[in-house]
Amino acid sequence: MREVYFIKQNKEKWLGIEQVIQGKIKKNPDDLSSLYINLINDLSFAQTYYPKSNTTVYLNHLSSQIFQKIYKTKRVEENRMLYFFKTEVPLLVYQYRRYLLYAFVFFILFTSMGVLSAIYDKDFANIILGESYVNTTIENIKAGNAVGVYQSGSTWGSTIGITLNNIGVGAKLYIYGIFGGVGSLYALLTNSVMLGSFQYFFYDYGALKDSARGIWLHGVFEIFAMVVEAMCGLILGTSILFPKTLSRFESLKIGLKDSFKIFLSTIPFTVCAGIIEGYVTRHALKMPEFLNLIIIFGCLMIIGFYYFVYPFIVNKKMNNNLTITKDAVL
Repeated sequence: MREVYFIKQNKEKWLGIEQVIQGKIKKNPDDLSSLYINLINDLSFAQTYYPKSNTTVYLNHLSSQIFQKIYKTKRVEENRMLYFFKTEVPLLVYQYRRYLLYAFVFFILFTSMGVLSAIYDKDFANIILGESYVNTTIENIKAGNAVGVYQSGSTWGSTIGITLNNIGVGAKLYIYGIFGGVGSLYALLTNSVMLGSFQYFFYDYGALKDSARGIWLHGVFEIFAMVVEAMCGLILGTSILFPKTLSRFESLKIGLKDSFKIFLSTIPFTVCAGIIEGYVTRHALKMPEFLNLIIIFGCLMIIGFYYFVYPFIVNKKMNNNLTITKDAVL
């Protein structure tokens, strides 16, 4: 059979499967399995007669998508929350992994700008951090308590206030992405420049080590989550600017749904950061230094693994399951 005729004969069926994958057409698990088996047959035929064709690539991608939908449907019946964090979010992070890279590149660039600005303009920290904060912190440093600002207020009150503030900052980093991603980059710029000037301020007063022992106890989760939230804003913005073959509205719907799921995954880390800042950071300089390092690097390993390593593991496992299922059907 000629490839053109093969495409013409099955085009409507494949488009229908795309509608199912996008959620426009609802199917029960049995119907999904039938669609998958039918699609596998088409893929097998294409691999045999058109092995290097775009049709084969397209059908392979479509098979992967419908398999994920079947897998998701079965897993959701067991535990929706567990599936969300264990499989759904990691697969989305893998799919949009280049946006995470972009967000980190911009974060490093903007933070460096904050450091350089503080180096060449001694009043820059006062402008960015506020004179009251700077003066109070200088007094704390002179008193040998660089993290004294974190010791004010009650533990539970500080935790609630800090957590709500950080969630608000994260929401801005994400929602501002609606302006073509530029809004998210601006929000990331302001926060990163503040971080850079903040850290140089402590370095300039000889208290970088003490400040790092306290700030990064909660800062690892907080800052890493901030970068992921900026990533979500970039996904949202580019879904509007670059709809590809979809209509702009359809592209926005997909971008909004996917980015919002990734954004939700940052909330537990933001809450943990608030708890650490409210209850632990105030004791940073009284703790043994090795304990500070264990918490800091432990947090870094957890969140770094979840967003940088685990998505590749889940994607590989999904592809292996797809291959096994194909072989069993064929």
